[in-house]
Amino acid sequence: MTTARERILEATTQLLASSDALAISTRAICERAKVGGPEIYRQFGDKQGLLAAVADLGFDRFLANKRRNPRTDDPVADLRTAWDSHVTFALANPHLYRLMFTPSGEPKPQAVKEAQALLLEALARCGDAGRLRMAPELAGQSILAANVGVCIMMLSFPELFGSLDISQAVRDAVIGKVAGDEQEDTRIEAATVLARALAGTLTGTAPVDDATIEQVARALGS
Repeated sequence: MTTARERILEATTQLLASSDALAISTRAICERAKVGGPEIYRQFGDKQGLLAAVADLGFDRFLANKRRNPRTDDPVADLRTAWDSHVTFALANPHLYRLMFTPSGEPKPQAVKEAQALLLEALARCGDAGRLRMAPELAGQSILAANVGVCIMMLSFPELFGSLDISQAVRDAVIGKVAGDEQEDTRIEAATVLARALAGTLTGTAPVDDATIEQVARALGS
């Protein structure tokens, strides 16, 4: 048997499927949840407290979707997949998404920190692969801010920003800035290998051998 709190949360989530949070009255929520008017205040303090709780439930769904994204050998490609899944969620849940990422008043949903932490895990993989060009925290903030910005514009002005081509263009620009181009990164790696080898030769600790030359040539594509 469900509790009054659970019924209120479910009722609000259902109403968000077709209405903006600000347009949903507490009376409509109570009628759908089959509870008295004061119950919302007993359980959540006020309507804003209820909306923050619903937003956190939305983040639970959002993060569950993120964790189901496939993980490949290319962490940068996985970042693009994560971006696209974020957009898909926003377009499928426009009113819930706005509540999650554009909250008004206090308290605000806290699960956005979990979304950021999940993104930082993905960026750590990029760093391990030598594909990260800035501090992970700044990279994560940049990607999430751009991703949310694109989604809000798509939802708010679909006639101007509704094309997925726009999302993909911003995605590639931001992730390209954060993680770089694979060919370029390969050349940077090759230059690093060669520089270390030359330093070893100059100091007499590790002269350049045929294997090192072959590794650099292969990385440069020559």
